[in-house]
Amino acid sequence: ISRQSFPVLASIRRRCLSGVNGRWHQVVGVGLGAALCAVPVVEKQNSVSLSNDALIKRAVSLVTDSTSTLLSQTTYALIEALTEYTKAVYTLVSLYKQYANLLGKMNSEEVDAVWQVVIGARVDMTTKQQEYLRLESSWMTALRLSEMAAEAAYQSGADQASVTARSHIQLVKSQVQEVRQLSQKAETKLAEAQTEELIKAQGEESSLPQGILGNTEPGEDPYLRED
Repeated sequence: ISRQSFPVLASIRRRCLSGVNGRWHQVVGVGLGAALCAVPVVEKQNSVSLSNDALIKRAVSLVTDSTSTLLSQTTYALIEALTEYTKAVYTLVSLYKQYANLLGKMNSEEVDAVWQVVIGARVDMTTKQQEYLRLESSWMTALRLSEMAAEAAYQSGADQASVTARSHIQLVKSQVQEVRQLSQKAETKLAEAQTEELIKAQGEESSLPQGILGNTEPGEDPYLRED
């Protein structure tokens, strides 16, 4: 194929070779080169706006991920603490029932020994209650942060991050609520056991040896304790 078949290319070649002192840049600036150079000007303006939106969405996604991680950790810790507290409550329920069944069958030393075990279990339950209340406060803070992050994701247009965060929030709420119901059930049984023990103690008071009552003042209830 001869150069004459493509007169335009031949013309461009002659113009490029006719002067290297700047005329080459003029040739490149004509035709296809000029069109290519005009495109980035518009794209740059759009890319700035798109980059800002993209960076905001990315930042919001990172925030929702972080708050979800915090919420997961505090949820796990709270559930574990609530479970331990519930176990301690049931232990105390069992001891109260055993103590009530033994009333009237023990001397003063035996009563005191059994009651010391009950007191120890009650202290353990109180300690675990304080621990779960402390973790519950941290969990509530993490929950609020996650809710704020989900709302920020929604406002910024990061719909997927918002939906994921809200789903996670609903999940941990249901998990904590389930464990709370178990602990509340245990607390109800503890109240019943304490009432039963107190009633039985008052009924057995007249039949207990005098040493069990000790040197109590008239009118003072020897079974009045910090239950």
